[in-house]
Amino acid sequence: MKWLKNKTFLAAFVLTLACVLSGIFPILEPFKKSLLMYLGKIWWALVLGFILGGIIDHFVPREYISHILARPNKRTILYAGLLGFLMSACSHGILALSIAIHKKGASNPAVVAFLLASPWANLPITLMLIAFFGLLKALYIILSALIIAIITGLIYQVLESKAIIETNKNTIKLGKDFSIIADLRARVSAYKISGQQFLIDLKGVQRGTMMLVNMVLWWILIGMGLASLIGSYVPQAIFQRYMGPTFLGMLSTLGLATVMEVCSEGTAPLAFEIFRQTAALGNAFIFLMAGVVTDYTEIGLLWVNVGRRVAIWLPIITVPQVFIFGIIANIIFR
Repeated sequence: MKWLKNKTFLAAFVLTLACVLSGIFPILEPFKKSLLMYLGKIWWALVLGFILGGIIDHFVPREYISHILARPNKRTILYAGLLGFLMSACSHGILALSIAIHKKGASNPAVVAFLLASPWANLPITLMLIAFFGLLKALYIILSALIIAIITGLIYQVLESKAIIETNKNTIKLGKDFSIIADLRARVSAYKISGQQFLIDLKGVQRGTMMLVNMVLWWILIGMGLASLIGSYVPQAIFQRYMGPTFLGMLSTLGLATVMEVCSEGTAPLAFEIFRQTAALGNAFIFLMAGVVTDYTEIGLLWVNVGRRVAIWLPIITVPQVFIFGIIANIIFR
C-alpha cells in the first residue's frame, strides 16, 4: 500500500505497463520505441543530476549557498548564471540540482536563473550547437540563453522585493563577518577520515539522492510520457510545414516545443532540422528555449517545491524575451 501512494512508482508503473502492452497492441509500439529512445538519451543526465544533488545536500552547508546565492544583489544572479553554465547537465538533469540548491537556501531568483542558464548554455551543448549551426549562430543561441536567464533572475529579484513571489524559507541570514574559506578550513581540520565516516557520508549522500528522486522523478516521467505520445503520433511533416519564419510559425513552434522538450541533447538535432527545412534560426531558437521556459515538468516542479507564484511568472517573463530574440535571429540570419 505504501508503494501505491508513491507518485514516482505510479508514473513508472503506467509507462512500463504501456511498454509491456505494446507486445499485445501494436498501436503502442511507436510509443514504446519513442520512450526508450528518450530514456537512452537522458538516463545519464538524471543519474548525474540526482547524485550531484545528493552530494550537495550532504556535503555543502546551507550557509555557503545562502552566502553566495541568496543575497538580494545583481551579482547573485550573475553567479547563478555562471554556475548554471558550468553545470554539464540537460534540463532534466538540472532539475534535481536546482531543487538541491533551493533546499540549501539559494534565493528563488537565483534558482530560476540557474535553472534557465544550464540547459542551453552549458559547455557540452555549446560544442554540439557549434557543430550543428556553425560558430556565429551557435554563439547567438548560447549568449541569448544566458542573457534571458540573467534578465529573468533580475526581474524575479524585483518581484521578490515587492513580495509578489514567494521567498525561500530555507535561506539562513548570516553576519557580515562570515567567511566561507575560514569555515571550510575549520570543517576540514575537524573531519576525520575513517571507514565509519565513509559509511556515514555514503548514507548521507544516498538519503539526499533519494529525497530528490521522490521530489523530481515523477514529474520527469510524466513529461517523458507526454513527449513520447507527441513524438510517436504527430507526423514530423507537420513540424516542418507550420514552423515558417512568421509570427504564426513561431507561435506554432512555441506550442510544439512546450510538449516536445525532453532533453537538451535530444531536441538540439530536431531544432537543427527545423532550421535546415525552414532556414529560420529564430524558430530553431524558440524551439530550444521555449521547451525550457514553458516545459510543464519544470513549471510543475517549481509550483510544488519552490512556489506557485514563482512557477506562474516563469512563462510570463521568459516567453516574450524568447520571441524577441527569435525575431532578431530571423532578421540577422536570413
